[in-house]
Amino acid sequence: MSITSHLQELRRKHEILSEQVERDQRSPGADDLKIAELKKQKLKIKEEIARLMQA
Repeated sequence: MSITSHLQELRRKHEILSEQVERDQRSPGADDLKIAELKKQKLKIKEEIARLMQA
């Protein structure tokens, strides 16, 4: 897998997680622990994207 395609996949996953976080936050009775975990996953992906962009 090339770096470009890997970056595209990471960005796609980040966008999906963003949408899921927004949806869960709007939901009544949202699970705060689940939202926190999703945000951690988003952050890891964002850091990986930044690392690859500098490479």
